[in-house]
Amino acid sequence: MDRLRYQSGFGNEFASEAEAGALPQGQNSPQRSPLGLYTEQFSGTPFTAPRAVNRRTWTYRIRPSVTHKPYEPMQCGLLRSGPFDEIPTSPNQLRWNPLPIPEQPTDFVDGLVTLGGNGDPALQVGVAIHLYAANVSMVDRFFYDADGELLLVPQQGALRLHTELGVLAVEPGEIAVIPRGVKFRVVLDGPSRGYLCENYGLAFRLPELGPIGANGLANARDFLAPEAAYEDREGLFHIVSKFLGKLWQAEIDHSPLDVVAWHGNYTPYKYDLRLFNCINTVSFDHPDPSIYTVLTSPSHTPGTANVDFAIFPPRWMVAEHTFRPPWFHRNLMNEFMGLVFGQYDAKAEGFVPGGASLHNCMAGHGPDAETWERASAAELKPQYLDNTLAFMFETQMVVRPTKFAMETKILQHEYYECWQGLKKHFRAPQR
Repeated sequence: MDRLRYQSGFGNEFASEAEAGALPQGQNSPQRSPLGLYTEQFSGTPFTAPRAVNRRTWTYRIRPSVTHKPYEPMQCGLLRSGPFDEIPTSPNQLRWNPLPIPEQPTDFVDGLVTLGGNGDPALQVGVAIHLYAANVSMVDRFFYDADGELLLVPQQGALRLHTELGVLAVEPGEIAVIPRGVKFRVVLDGPSRGYLCENYGLAFRLPELGPIGANGLANARDFLAPEAAYEDREGLFHIVSKFLGKLWQAEIDHSPLDVVAWHGNYTPYKYDLRLFNCINTVSFDHPDPSIYTVLTSPSHTPGTANVDFAIFPPRWMVAEHTFRPPWFHRNLMNEFMGLVFGQYDAKAEGFVPGGASLHNCMAGHGPDAETWERASAAELKPQYLDNTLAFMFETQMVVRPTKFAMETKILQHEYYECWQGLKKHFRAPQR
């Protein structure tokens, strides 16, 4: 993929024009916009949202967004949405193998498969967790999600995301966030697979750092927004909309990616996970995984996330007299994990790149028997965990698996066996 130029910063006020003179000066909506363009404001929050979280962008486009034909319902395939009530939700720990690359031509939208979720897009709370597997690019087809913003985690294959506000190139080891309502198409660099978190709730933001201070974790300057780029194409095109959990399709006689200039702070962005400033213990004990949070969508309960996105990247392990892998745990929160590459340090086998696991509220989880035995006897010298990238979507509500998730061949029915080898070591003191 050719080199693209970006604008740096998280939530910044950006200004960009693909043609010189396309941005009006000194006002947002002149009587006639430069270059014969239409003015359209794009709001991601209510007008009266506090300034710190208010998100909107002014666009200057060849045609306004209203010029499509009526939307008609279309088949949703294996895409599902809240409320997730297809089947009863089991308390069991769950794990899946990677989703196979399709044999038939399949683009990003057709390749979406929902594993589970919670909440309801109509109430703007909760998440849906999808996988995608695709082998053809979107050319004359475009997609937008009115139900939530989309956090993409590529696992195989680089993506080029052509959005209304410009182009993002994203590869495994990076993430991209497409705000609610932004139209885009996905161009592939070969067969591609990955994970998708659809956030129905408040928009992702950087976590507060508290006593960590002013710097650390994901630094704001490392988030990249696109520069303006537009398509001036006419013909037969289709826009696919996800609205209240269903897919709808409309015809349009031109590409909707026709924004020539824009300014504002409601924009897609990407982030290179290799730039995460990982903070870990330098004395003893494994820290809580919240220390690895990249982005958070808060709920209305302080300290409780609608969804957190955390990563477990390459890092030094130096804790003394400590069991270094993640400890055994039961949790009020609900943890969905994926693996981009390498091996996760709490699982010796079975959790493979492209796979996933789900540990819901109060379900016991932790290292498998082999990992526990090895880590309990390991020499505690400084160790660098290299060539690994796991992540977690942690959410306040139970993730309810879909019917597909519980019946698919990629479900590992034997997952529970990884803990069955944990032996009794207790010896009561003699009295």
